[in-house]
Amino acid sequence: MTDAKPDAGDGNHEHSTHIDIHSIRLKLAKPYENPGRWIGQSEILQQLLACWISLDEADLPLTPRIVGAPGVGKTQLAIAAAKAQGRPLYIYQCTADTRPEDLLVTPVLSQNGQIAYHASALVTAMIRGGVCVLDEGNRMNEKSWASLAPLFDSRRYVESIVAGITIDAHPEFRAAVTMNQDESTFEIPDYIMSRLQPTLPVGFPNKQDEMAILQYHLPFAEPEMLAMTVEFLQRSHELKLEFSPRDGINLLRYALKRISQDPDHPVSRDSAWQEALQKCLGDEAFDLEQLSQRKSRTLGGDAVPLGLADLFFDADDPMHPDRDDDDEQDDEDFNV
Repeated sequence: MTDAKPDAGDGNHEHSTHIDIHSIRLKLAKPYENPGRWIGQSEILQQLLACWISLDEADLPLTPRIVGAPGVGKTQLAIAAAKAQGRPLYIYQCTADTRPEDLLVTPVLSQNGQIAYHASALVTAMIRGGVCVLDEGNRMNEKSWASLAPLFDSRRYVESIVAGITIDAHPEFRAAVTMNQDESTFEIPDYIMSRLQPTLPVGFPNKQDEMAILQYHLPFAEPEMLAMTVEFLQRSHELKLEFSPRDGINLLRYALKRISQDPDHPVSRDSAWQEALQKCLGDEAFDLEQLSQRKSRTLGGDAVPLGLADLFFDADDPMHPDRDDDDEQDDEDFNV
């Protein structure tokens, strides 16, 4: 077991700022504080909480991977679960250049020229018995994942080569990994994926929940503006486009700022919303149906693949180079 001793007078690990492990002093990270809450999709929250249950002293908690499109609230789900259990929360943002020492213990040169050791958010959660969310885990390379292999199986420890210590996880330590459903910088190896179970998919919210989410984040927004945004988002969900509640919040936030810019001569609400749509999501967001068709072609759907001409001509444009004489004759027959 880890020989861990908190600072004298600091009480237990939960409130100490430093801790000594095998004569190495670690500075602990601060927990993440967020007043946000999870809205709707209560079943997925219960599934995550179930993963963290220990039924017996011999039973181990699970480390699930929470997957979904960017902006659907995967991290907020984990935050809500940690809050529901009353556990301190720590979030580690994974990136393509994350190193094992970044994940565990990082040496830092102090003012007196001595080496100080800083525990990461993950290691601090292990020591304090908190929750750690490894955010966007599919951005991280295999070498960094390999350093966590013993943590997410029955061994429940990590080994810091930099500090020369082994750190055991507190019995109350829990973790989850969020992953976006898009192209990853690195493919997570199977021996790691088998440790990150089960998979909990987070989908887009229904209309009622999406309205509640926008109202929660933008309580000052007018009902008309909220309704326009929710209708847009719901239509995009129907067409399998990945415009998320986060996109809706940013779109509406910008539109409201534009309206408030000149109270004497305000930009019309519709114009401000249209401008926000273009600035936040691009010109293609004005035609969701066409965007959906292009995405289907790109992903190998039933539609005919796009050629270079499709970037400049609509499919039914008579000037389209791929339209043959039969198509033109059909148009003439139709116009007779």
